[in-house]
Amino acid sequence: MTNMKPFAFGKIAFAFIFVILFSGLSFAKPGDEIKYLPVQDAGRIKPFDTFAKETLELVYGKKTYKAQDDSPSIEAHWIVLTWMLSPESWVNRPLFEVRNKEVLAKLKLSDSQKHFSGQDLFKASEFQNLMQELTNKRESKEKLDPYFQAIQRLENQFIIFQEMAAGNLLKVYPVPDKDTWLSVAELPQDLQPAFYDISKSIAGYLGQTTDPNGSQQTLAAEGENLDKAVLHFKELARKSAPDKYNVDQKIKTEVAYNSWHPFRLAYIAYLIAALILLFVWIKGTKSGMAAAWVFVVIGFILHTFGFGIRIYLAGRPPVSNMYETVVWASWGAILFSAILEYLYRFRVILLAGTLCGLFALIVADFAPAVLDPSLQPLEAVLRSNYWLVVHVMTICISYAAFLLAFGLGDLGLIYFVINEEKHAEKIQQITTGVYRAMQIGVAFLAPGIILGGVWADYSWGRFWGWDPKETWALIALLGYIVVLHARLVGWLKNFGMIASGVITFSLVVMAWYGVNFVLGAGLHSYGFGAGGVEYVSAVVGLHILFCAYAYIIHRNRKPSDKKAA
Repeated sequence: MTNMKPFAFGKIAFAFIFVILFSGLSFAKPGDEIKYLPVQDAGRIKPFDTFAKETLELVYGKKTYKAQDDSPSIEAHWIVLTWMLSPESWVNRPLFEVRNKEVLAKLKLSDSQKHFSGQDLFKASEFQNLMQELTNKRESKEKLDPYFQAIQRLENQFIIFQEMAAGNLLKVYPVPDKDTWLSVAELPQDLQPAFYDISKSIAGYLGQTTDPNGSQQTLAAEGENLDKAVLHFKELARKSAPDKYNVDQKIKTEVAYNSWHPFRLAYIAYLIAALILLFVWIKGTKSGMAAAWVFVVIGFILHTFGFGIRIYLAGRPPVSNMYETVVWASWGAILFSAILEYLYRFRVILLAGTLCGLFALIVADFAPAVLDPSLQPLEAVLRSNYWLVVHVMTICISYAAFLLAFGLGDLGLIYFVINEEKHAEKIQQITTGVYRAMQIGVAFLAPGIILGGVWADYSWGRFWGWDPKETWALIALLGYIVVLHARLVGWLKNFGMIASGVITFSLVVMAWYGVNFVLGAGLHSYGFGAGGVEYVSAVVGLHILFCAYAYIIHRNRKPSDKKAA
């Protein structure tokens, strides 16, 4: 690798971008026009492609459906449409995802599977008993625990399927001079034939896909008929309210975004960069750094591109829910690690940043039930792009710096466990990285908290009220300030600084995740969510145990060995 010229790396980068973009891009084919049908849902206009994916994920837990393990995946828009066109065919199909073992026990169902038919779930008296339990819990005004959250999700699944089957959920026709759209069931008499043509074309197209004797030409012809029916209906809808239907470009962009998965492509690039950097760091060589930088830059460009699309689609900064803040923090971790790596050339800083960005994006991608990736309208208190930028984005970018310190701390503890004397130089480099990352984090968190107070005064009429979110943000800030001052006066040596990078991040976890998903209290209710508590608790607990283990090994070494630390 040492003899490779920048031009060669440029060709590698170009080839990589070409492959990943075209692997994620699904070219339009006959029958795809249904994806682009505008739908009003959850306070915004979105393509049917997005509506179908989000709906199927709520019910089935995934964005594609598989009838059996060995059968091919079926795209969401075909599945959700058949709920409306032929709901009776789904009565005995395993469609509804239930994971909570206590709920399954109450329903007298096996916990060895996770998907069940509506016949299994909703026809028994046990389901009505669960709904009564949920009603009683809601009347008590108590926070729902994981058991009741699972029952609530089951209720939502039942309602969603029923409403979709009745044609009430799919709102496709804008009403002039009103904010409402008409659902399929509410369409005027003169418009029903146009949607009936869509239904008939869908039935013909799906029939051809399952016909073993069908040809590609016949399938394409049925797809073209479906496209014509959808375009005809869209033309009628546009005539009804042209101003509301002027969303073609955003609709096309969102369907492309759903197909490309830019954040997934970004973490693939980060993974390749991390593997190269790991090799470079372990071998103690500079060979390969150029290649690592190429993939980090590619990943960062894709990462930024994904943000740009979400900003364009939502018309706001993408930091309004937990999913968006996780993706934003991973972006910041990459940025800060690149800056510090450029200044210090330690290699380990870029490695830690890449690993943190990779981990955060994977978590965001694989936990949609906890981190909702859908684009939602802003809560009333958040409807200020100015404050979203100056407060929320500032706070969350500070978490990115602390995430970098956390990642560096993990790497440093590994070297303390392996051999702190042998790796004294690397430990010193990691310590410097942790210290600088913490400084960056404090430099953003402190003004972020102050700006939050100004926003609170603007929104709620008081600067500070000891709201749980405010309190834990302040606790996190004070925790990091204590660590920085302890290092400055010499109270914390290398081990203490590295361990602090790991332990102090638990304060950020509490301020960032715990207040919203565990406490669920305070005026910041727009950020509340549920799920993942056991996994987050396990990660935090294991890291604290790892710190304790590394400390025991550090303390039990000979005094001469400790001087290097």
